[in-house]
Formats: sequence, structure tokens, C-alpha cells
Amino acid sequence: MSGVEYQKGELFGYDVREYLLEKWGRSCAYCGVTDTPLEVEHIVPRSKGGSNRVSNLAIACHQCNQNKGAMDIREFLENKPSVLARILKVAKTPLKDAAAVNSTRSKIFETLKAKGLPVIAGSGAGTKYNRCRLNLPKEHWIDAACVGEVENLTIFTSQPLVVTAMGHGCRQMVQMDKYGFPRIGYKAKKPVPGWKTGDIINVVKGKNAGLKGVRIKTVRSKGNFDIRKGDKILSVSRNHIQSVHRRDGYNYSF
Repeated sequence: MSGVEYQKGELFGYDVREYLLEKWGRSCAYCGVTDTPLEVEHIVPRSKGGSNRVSNLAIACHQCNQNKGAMDIREFLENKPSVLARILKVAKTPLKDAAAVNSTRSKIFETLKAKGLPVIAGSGAGTKYNRCRLNLPKEHWIDAACVGEVENLTIFTSQPLVVTAMGHGCRQMVQMDKYGFPRIGYKAKKPVPGWKTGDIINVVKGKNAGLKGVRIKTVRSKGNFDIRKGDKILSVSRNHIQSVHRRDGYNYSF
């Protein structure tokens, strides 16, 4: 088996289509309609020397694609000069974000491969292809499981662990007013031995007993801490809590 189309692989057209959908804002390049099936269209028709290069491809609705047919784009849009100018400009402009991501991931791939690590390259279109083929809903955590070569996928949960980067606080020593002048001098907070903002705890005593895996929002030297439960802020005593996980710069929730 040989030939250009075979060598390009099963996902070649899928990758191109996803790129074009992103480039043209998932709307028809000619009339701007959205929420309708879109087709890959040659700006310069193949019959007039147009190529399959991405810079010669656009996304169009079925009606515009049929109306244009094999016409030259300048003839088709002779009464819409502003649309013509926009299409010709966008067609020659690559996606900046895509170019940056592609160059970055290529460098990462080459570096890891040079170290002898088993690395497999994939694409966002390939991930979407796997997700659609397996009839799975669109979620970031499901996309992560669909990266690479995936034959079958069994999901045992409907709610993944959400990890949020929180950092380790602010190092600013002086608060500023809206003009940039110092407003309040730095007031050192008295530390509470064994406890810090961001610690994950269980509440084992008091009126809030039974809360598990909550995060300390504020530590007070008097011994009362603020914790967050949903949209509410509750106060608990340090004598009523039990440490589960020390602060590491991340917040964990479901």
C-alpha cells in the first residue's frame, strides 16, 4: 500500500479541518454563519491551479461552497471588497498560538527523545478523534485520557479530583494605594505553630464536626481558623481539627 493520501495517515484531514475551524473562528469565511455544518473549501479552485496548502483552504457553509463553485474568489466577492480583503489576509496568516505551541511541543519532544525516553507524539485533533470515536463527552479530564493511541477507554468516575495551583502567598512587604504610594507598613503576623493557610484538614469536634478535606483559608494567632465550605466561610478552633495534608501550593477538591 502506498500513495500520498495513505502516507499522510488516517488523521491528516482531521487535523487540517480542526486547524481551519480554529483559524476561521468556526464560522463560514464568506457569510459568517455559525452553528451549521461547515466544509473545507479551496480559496483558489483546484481547476485554476489552486493547491491543497492550508493557506489556500477556508471553511464555508454548504450554500456558499456551492455558490462559489469553481469561481475565482475575486469574482465571487466582487461586490464585497471588505470580505475579500479579510479572507485574503487571514488565509496567509498562520495561527500564532498554534505556531507557538507547535514549536514548543516539538522542542520538548526532541529533548525527551534524545534522552532515550519512550515518547509518542499526538495532536489535539487526534485527541478529539479518539473522544468522538468512543462517544465520550467533552471534558478536559476526559481529553487527557484520550491522548495518544487509545483503543478502548473505561471511565470509573463522573467527578475527577480538581487540582488548583494556589501558590505560597504574597511576598509584598508594603501595601500601596491607587496612586502607587505606600499605604500601610508591613505588619508581621504571629505564626501559629503547626498550622498554615492552605493546610487540608478534617473537623472532628464542635458544631462543624464531620467536615472532611476542607482547606484552611485564614490562620489566626488566637487559635480560630477560617475554612471554606462551598460559598460559605466557617470558623473552627484549632483544637477541633485534624491535619490531613500540609500546604504544598495546591488546592484539592471535587
